[in-house]
Amino acid sequence: MAGIARTTGPLGPAPAERTPAERAPGGAAPRTAAPGPLIAALDIGGTKIAGGLVDTEGALLHQLQVPTPADGDRHELMSAVDHVLDDLARLPEWPRVGALGIGSAGPVDIAAGTVSPVNLPGWRDFPLRAETAEHPAVRDLPVVLGGDAVAMAAAEHWRGAARPYRNALCLVVSTGVGAGLVLDGTLHTGPTGNAGHLGHISVDYRGRPCPCGSRGCVEGLASGTAIARTAAELGWRPGPDGDTTAGAVATAARAGDPHALAAFDQAARALAAGIAATATLVELDAAIVGGGVAKAGAVLFDPLARHLSSYATLSFTRGLHLVPAHLGTDAGLVGAAALARPALPALR
Repeated sequence: MAGIARTTGPLGPAPAERTPAERAPGGAAPRTAAPGPLIAALDIGGTKIAGGLVDTEGALLHQLQVPTPADGDRHELMSAVDHVLDDLARLPEWPRVGALGIGSAGPVDIAAGTVSPVNLPGWRDFPLRAETAEHPAVRDLPVVLGGDAVAMAAAEHWRGAARPYRNALCLVVSTGVGAGLVLDGTLHTGPTGNAGHLGHISVDYRGRPCPCGSRGCVEGLASGTAIARTAAELGWRPGPDGDTTAGAVATAARAGDPHALAAFDQAARALAAGIAATATLVELDAAIVGGGVAKAGAVLFDPLARHLSSYATLSFTRGLHLVPAHLGTDAGLVGAAALARPALPALR
Protein backbone atom coordinates (compact mmCIF):
# COMPACT_ATOMS: atom_id res chain seq x y z
CA MET A 1 0.00 0.00 0.00
CA ALA A 2 1.24 3.50 -0.76
CA GLY A 3 2.43 5.16 2.40
CA ILE A 4 1.59 8.66 3.55
CA ALA A 5 4.09 10.66 5.56
CA ARG A 6 2.46 13.10 7.97
CA THR A 7 3.81 16.28 9.40
CA THR A 8 2.05 16.96 12.77
CA GLY A 9 -5.06 46.64 -11.85
CA PRO A 10 -2.33 49.18 -12.95
CA LEU A 11 0.33 49.83 -10.40
CA GLY A 12 0.20 52.90 -8.27
CA PRO A 13 3.18 54.80 -6.87
CA ALA A 14 3.15 53.00 -3.52
CA PRO A 15 6.13 50.74 -2.82
CA ALA A 16 5.69 47.00 -3.00
CA GLU A 17 4.46 45.22 0.10
CA ARG A 18 7.55 44.07 2.01
CA THR A 19 8.50 41.34 4.41
CA PRO A 20 12.04 42.44 5.29
CA ALA A 21 12.83 40.05 8.14
CA GLU A 22 15.38 37.37 7.39
CA ARG A 23 13.83 33.94 7.68
CA ALA A 24 14.28 30.39 6.54
CA PRO A 25 11.91 28.77 4.03
CA GLY A 26 8.53 27.76 5.35
CA GLY A 27 8.38 30.53 7.95
CA ALA A 28 11.08 29.13 10.24
CA ALA A 29 12.92 31.28 12.76
CA PRO A 30 14.99 34.19 11.38
CA ARG A 31 18.61 33.40 10.65
CA THR A 32 21.69 35.21 9.45
CA ALA A 33 22.34 35.10 5.75
CA ALA A 34 24.98 32.67 4.57
CA PRO A 35 28.18 34.36 3.41
CA GLY A 36 28.79 34.75 -0.28
CA PRO A 37 26.54 35.67 -3.19
CA LEU A 38 22.77 36.02 -3.09
CA ILE A 39 20.16 35.07 -5.66
CA ALA A 40 17.34 37.39 -6.72
CA ALA A 41 14.05 35.63 -7.38
CA LEU A 42 10.77 36.46 -9.10
CA ASP A 43 7.54 34.48 -8.73
CA ILE A 44 5.01 35.56 -11.36
CA GLY A 45 1.41 34.43 -11.08
CA GLY A 46 -2.08 35.51 -11.97
CA THR A 47 -2.73 37.45 -8.76
CA LYS A 48 0.69 38.66 -7.61
CA ILE A 49 4.24 39.20 -8.74
CA ALA A 50 6.62 38.51 -5.86
CA GLY A 51 10.31 39.20 -5.55
CA GLY A 52 12.90 38.19 -3.03
CA LEU A 53 16.53 37.63 -2.15
CA VAL A 54 17.67 34.13 -1.25
CA ASP A 55 21.04 32.98 0.06
CA THR A 56 22.95 29.94 -1.18
CA GLU A 57 21.51 27.78 1.59
CA GLY A 58 17.92 28.55 0.60
CA ALA A 59 17.02 31.13 3.25
CA LEU A 60 14.51 33.71 2.01
CA LEU A 61 15.93 36.99 3.30
CA HIS A 62 13.55 39.56 1.87
CA GLN A 63 10.31 39.36 -0.04
CA LEU A 64 7.93 41.89 -1.53
CA GLN A 65 5.07 41.80 -3.97
CA VAL A 66 2.72 43.81 -6.15
CA PRO A 67 -0.67 42.84 -7.62
CA THR A 68 -0.53 41.36 -11.10
CA PRO A 69 -2.37 43.53 -13.64
CA ALA A 70 -3.87 40.34 -15.06
CA ASP A 71 -5.97 42.10 -17.69
CA GLY A 72 -3.17 44.42 -18.73
CA ASP A 73 -1.25 44.35 -21.97
CA ARG A 74 2.32 43.14 -22.33
CA HIS A 75 3.72 46.54 -21.31
CA GLU A 76 1.63 46.86 -18.14
CA LEU A 77 2.62 43.36 -17.08
CA MET A 78 6.30 44.03 -17.70
CA SER A 79 6.03 47.34 -15.82
CA ALA A 80 4.86 45.37 -12.78
CA VAL A 81 7.92 43.11 -13.04
CA ASP A 82 10.18 46.16 -13.36
CA HIS A 83 8.50 47.68 -10.29
CA VAL A 84 9.44 44.65 -8.20
CA LEU A 85 12.99 44.64 -9.55
CA ASP A 86 13.32 48.36 -8.79
CA ASP A 87 12.42 47.74 -5.16
CA LEU A 88 14.72 44.74 -4.86
CA ALA A 89 17.60 46.74 -6.31
CA ARG A 90 17.19 49.34 -3.55
CA LEU A 91 17.94 46.78 -0.85
CA PRO A 92 21.39 47.16 0.72
CA GLU A 93 22.21 43.51 -0.07
CA TRP A 94 21.60 43.90 -3.81
CA PRO A 95 25.32 44.30 -4.68
CA ARG A 96 25.79 40.70 -3.48
CA VAL A 97 23.28 39.35 -6.03
CA GLY A 98 24.94 37.04 -8.55
CA ALA A 99 21.98 35.68 -10.54
CA LEU A 100 18.26 36.10 -11.08
CA GLY A 101 15.77 33.23 -11.19
CA ILE A 102 12.22 33.55 -12.51
CA GLY A 103 9.37 31.13 -11.88
CA SER A 104 6.39 32.02 -14.05
CA ALA A 105 2.91 30.76 -14.64
CA GLY A 106 2.95 28.88 -17.91
CA PRO A 107 3.26 27.38 -20.33
CA VAL A 108 6.86 28.50 -20.57
CA ASP A 109 9.56 27.78 -23.12
CA ILE A 110 12.92 27.82 -21.39
CA ALA A 111 14.78 27.28 -24.67
CA ALA A 112 13.25 30.39 -26.23
CA GLY A 113 12.96 32.31 -22.95
CA THR A 114 9.26 32.98 -23.50
CA VAL A 115 6.08 32.64 -21.45
CA SER A 116 2.41 32.32 -22.42
CA PRO A 117 0.52 32.16 -19.11
CA VAL A 118 -3.03 30.94 -19.55
CA ASN A 119 -4.32 33.46 -17.00
CA LEU A 120 -2.33 36.45 -18.39
CA PRO A 121 -3.65 37.00 -21.92
CA GLY A 122 -1.39 40.01 -22.44
CA TRP A 123 1.61 37.69 -22.61
CA ARG A 124 1.67 35.28 -25.52
CA ASP A 125 5.14 34.04 -26.50
CA PHE A 126 6.39 36.99 -24.47
CA PRO A 127 10.23 37.14 -24.28
CA LEU A 128 10.28 37.46 -20.51
CA ARG A 129 13.89 36.37 -20.02
CA ALA A 130 15.24 38.88 -22.54
CA GLU A 131 12.98 41.71 -21.34
CA THR A 132 13.97 41.14 -17.71
CA ALA A 133 17.64 41.04 -18.62
CA GLU A 134 17.27 44.62 -19.96
CA HIS A 135 16.46 45.99 -16.50
CA PRO A 136 19.35 48.26 -15.44
CA ALA A 137 19.98 46.33 -12.22
CA VAL A 138 19.98 42.97 -14.00
CA ARG A 139 22.02 43.61 -17.16
CA ASP A 140 25.21 42.01 -15.80
CA LEU A 141 23.45 39.00 -14.20
CA PRO A 142 22.61 35.57 -15.60
CA VAL A 143 18.83 35.18 -15.82
CA VAL A 144 17.25 31.72 -15.54
CA LEU A 145 13.59 31.10 -16.41
CA GLY A 146 11.36 28.20 -15.37
CA GLY A 147 7.72 27.33 -14.87
CA ASP A 148 6.14 27.92 -11.48
CA ALA A 149 5.40 24.24 -10.81
CA VAL A 150 8.94 23.25 -11.78
CA ALA A 151 10.20 25.98 -9.44
CA MET A 152 8.10 24.47 -6.64
CA ALA A 153 9.69 21.08 -7.35
CA ALA A 154 13.16 22.66 -7.26
CA ALA A 155 12.35 24.32 -3.93
CA GLU A 156 11.00 21.18 -2.27
CA HIS A 157 13.99 19.19 -3.53
CA TRP A 158 16.48 21.79 -2.27
CA ARG A 159 14.95 22.75 1.06
CA GLY A 160 11.66 20.92 1.56
CA ALA A 161 9.82 17.62 1.64
CA ALA A 162 11.52 16.10 -1.42
CA ARG A 163 15.04 16.30 0.05
CA PRO A 164 15.18 12.63 1.14
CA TYR A 165 14.11 11.31 -2.27
CA ARG A 166 16.03 10.83 -5.52
CA ASN A 167 12.87 10.45 -7.60
CA ALA A 168 9.88 12.62 -6.79
CA LEU A 169 6.82 14.19 -8.36
CA CYS A 170 6.06 17.56 -6.75
CA LEU A 171 2.49 18.77 -7.26
CA VAL A 172 0.85 22.16 -6.88
CA VAL A 173 -2.92 21.69 -6.48
CA SER A 174 -4.51 25.10 -6.52
CA THR A 175 -6.59 27.02 -9.07
CA GLY A 176 -4.95 24.64 -11.54
CA VAL A 177 -2.80 21.54 -11.14
CA GLY A 178 0.90 21.75 -11.96
CA ALA A 179 3.87 19.53 -11.21
CA GLY A 180 7.59 19.09 -11.63
CA LEU A 181 9.84 16.04 -11.61
CA VAL A 182 13.04 15.17 -9.79
CA LEU A 183 14.64 12.12 -11.41
CA ASP A 184 17.82 10.44 -10.21
CA GLY A 185 18.43 13.35 -7.84
CA THR A 186 18.20 16.02 -10.53
CA LEU A 187 15.42 18.40 -11.54
CA HIS A 188 14.03 17.19 -14.87
CA THR A 189 12.62 20.09 -16.86
CA GLY A 190 12.42 18.71 -20.38
CA PRO A 191 13.53 20.73 -23.44
CA THR A 192 10.89 23.46 -23.03
CA GLY A 193 10.62 23.33 -19.22
CA ASN A 194 7.21 21.65 -19.06
CA ALA A 195 8.10 18.06 -18.14
CA GLY A 196 5.84 16.61 -15.44
CA HIS A 197 2.77 18.63 -16.45
CA LEU A 198 0.44 16.34 -14.50
CA GLY A 199 -2.56 18.65 -14.75
CA HIS A 200 -2.99 17.79 -18.41
CA ILE A 201 -2.69 14.05 -18.23
CA SER A 202 -6.07 12.68 -19.29
CA VAL A 203 -7.56 10.29 -16.72
CA ASP A 204 -11.07 10.14 -18.23
CA TYR A 205 -11.14 9.84 -22.00
CA ARG A 206 -14.88 10.59 -22.04
CA GLY A 207 -14.59 13.40 -19.51
CA ARG A 208 -15.14 17.14 -19.70
CA PRO A 209 -13.43 19.06 -22.51
CA CYS A 210 -10.37 20.88 -21.18
CA PRO A 211 -9.21 24.35 -22.30
CA CYS A 212 -5.96 22.69 -23.36
CA GLY A 213 -7.88 20.90 -26.14
CA SER A 214 -7.98 17.45 -24.57
CA ARG A 215 -10.65 16.06 -22.26
CA GLY A 216 -10.83 14.46 -18.84
CA CYS A 217 -7.60 16.11 -17.65
CA VAL A 218 -6.52 15.86 -14.01
CA GLU A 219 -6.78 19.65 -13.67
CA GLY A 220 -10.43 19.59 -14.75
CA LEU A 221 -11.23 17.13 -11.97
CA ALA A 222 -8.84 17.93 -9.13
CA SER A 223 -8.11 21.67 -9.10
CA GLY A 224 -9.72 23.95 -6.54
CA THR A 225 -11.97 25.30 -9.28
CA ALA A 226 -13.02 21.77 -10.23
CA ILE A 227 -13.70 20.75 -6.62
CA ALA A 228 -16.01 23.74 -6.11
CA ARG A 229 -17.82 23.02 -9.38
CA THR A 230 -18.22 19.31 -8.61
CA ALA A 231 -19.53 20.03 -5.13
CA ALA A 232 -22.17 22.40 -6.52
CA GLU A 233 -23.19 19.88 -9.17
CA LEU A 234 -23.63 17.23 -6.47
CA GLY A 235 -25.91 19.51 -4.44
CA TRP A 236 -23.59 21.25 -1.97
CA ARG A 237 -24.63 24.80 -1.13
CA PRO A 238 -22.50 27.47 0.56
CA GLY A 239 -23.19 28.82 4.01
CA PRO A 240 -24.52 32.27 4.92
CA ASP A 241 -21.27 33.92 3.85
CA GLY A 242 -21.83 32.75 0.27
CA ASP A 243 -18.28 31.38 -0.03
CA THR A 244 -18.22 28.92 -2.95
CA THR A 245 -14.46 28.26 -3.06
CA ALA A 246 -12.72 24.93 -2.56
CA GLY A 247 -11.71 26.17 0.89
CA ALA A 248 -15.37 26.44 1.84
CA VAL A 249 -16.01 22.99 0.39
CA ALA A 250 -13.14 21.65 2.54
CA THR A 251 -14.70 23.22 5.66
CA ALA A 252 -18.01 21.56 4.83
CA ALA A 253 -16.27 18.23 4.21
CA ARG A 254 -14.59 18.39 7.61
CA ALA A 255 -18.05 18.90 9.10
CA GLY A 256 -19.26 15.76 7.35
CA ASP A 257 -21.22 17.20 4.41
CA PRO A 258 -21.63 14.24 2.02
CA HIS A 259 -21.57 16.33 -1.17
CA ALA A 260 -18.39 18.11 -0.13
CA LEU A 261 -16.76 14.81 0.84
CA ALA A 262 -17.74 13.33 -2.52
CA ALA A 263 -16.22 16.29 -4.39
CA PHE A 264 -12.89 15.82 -2.61
CA ASP A 265 -13.07 12.07 -3.18
CA GLN A 266 -13.47 12.60 -6.92
CA ALA A 267 -10.55 15.04 -6.98
CA ALA A 268 -8.39 12.63 -4.98
CA ARG A 269 -9.22 9.78 -7.37
CA ALA A 270 -8.11 11.86 -10.37
CA LEU A 271 -4.88 12.90 -8.63
CA ALA A 272 -4.19 9.31 -7.62
CA ALA A 273 -4.65 8.09 -11.19
CA GLY A 274 -2.26 10.75 -12.49
CA ILE A 275 0.35 10.08 -9.80
CA ALA A 276 0.18 6.32 -10.35
CA ALA A 277 0.52 6.72 -14.12
CA THR A 278 3.59 8.92 -13.63
CA ALA A 279 5.11 6.48 -11.14
CA THR A 280 4.58 3.65 -13.60
CA LEU A 281 6.38 5.58 -16.37
CA VAL A 282 9.40 6.90 -14.48
CA GLU A 283 9.53 5.04 -11.12
CA LEU A 284 9.04 7.42 -8.21
CA ASP A 285 9.97 7.30 -4.55
CA ALA A 286 7.51 9.99 -3.47
CA ALA A 287 4.74 12.36 -4.49
CA ILE A 288 4.97 15.73 -2.73
CA VAL A 289 1.64 17.57 -2.67
CA GLY A 290 1.35 21.31 -2.04
CA GLY A 291 -0.76 24.27 -3.13
CA GLY A 292 -3.86 25.83 -1.67
CA VAL A 293 -6.04 22.71 -2.02
CA ALA A 294 -3.52 20.69 0.00
CA LYS A 295 -4.36 22.91 2.98
CA ALA A 296 -7.55 20.83 3.25
CA GLY A 297 -5.37 18.25 5.02
CA ALA A 298 -6.94 14.88 5.74
CA VAL A 299 -10.00 15.77 3.66
CA LEU A 300 -7.72 15.48 0.63
CA PHE A 301 -4.89 13.24 1.80
CA ASP A 302 -6.99 10.42 3.27
CA PRO A 303 -8.90 9.63 0.05
CA LEU A 304 -5.77 10.32 -1.98
CA ALA A 305 -3.83 7.66 -0.06
CA ARG A 306 -6.74 5.23 -0.37
CA HIS A 307 -7.13 5.69 -4.12
CA LEU A 308 -3.38 5.67 -4.71
CA SER A 309 -3.19 2.22 -3.11
CA SER A 310 -5.73 0.97 -5.67
CA TYR A 311 -4.02 2.55 -8.71
CA ALA A 312 -0.33 2.10 -7.81
CA THR A 313 -0.48 -1.69 -7.74
CA LEU A 314 2.67 -2.83 -9.55
CA SER A 315 5.53 -3.97 -7.35
CA PHE A 316 7.71 -0.96 -8.22
CA THR A 317 4.94 1.57 -7.46
CA ARG A 318 3.45 0.18 -4.27
CA GLY A 319 6.06 1.73 -1.98
CA LEU A 320 5.39 5.28 -3.16
CA HIS A 321 5.37 7.82 -0.31
CA LEU A 322 2.72 10.53 -0.25
CA VAL A 323 4.05 13.60 1.55
CA PRO A 324 2.65 17.10 2.18
CA ALA A 325 4.86 19.90 0.84
CA HIS A 326 6.83 21.84 3.44
CA LEU A 327 7.57 25.29 2.04
CA GLY A 328 4.10 26.74 1.57
CA THR A 329 3.97 30.18 -0.01
CA ASP A 330 7.77 30.50 0.10
CA ALA A 331 8.19 27.74 -2.50
CA GLY A 332 7.82 30.04 -5.53
CA LEU A 333 10.67 32.36 -4.59
CA VAL A 334 12.91 29.68 -3.10
CA GLY A 335 12.30 27.58 -6.20
CA ALA A 336 13.09 30.42 -8.60
CA ALA A 337 16.35 30.90 -6.70
CA ALA A 338 17.04 27.17 -6.90
CA LEU A 339 16.69 27.32 -10.68
CA ALA A 340 19.29 30.12 -10.87
CA ARG A 341 21.68 28.78 -8.22
CA PRO A 342 23.84 26.80 -10.71
CA ALA A 343 24.35 30.03 -12.68
CA LEU A 344 26.06 31.82 -9.78
CA PRO A 345 29.62 32.70 -10.87
CA ALA A 346 31.12 30.97 -7.81
CA LEU A 347 29.29 27.71 -8.65
CA ARG A 348 29.87 27.59 -12.41
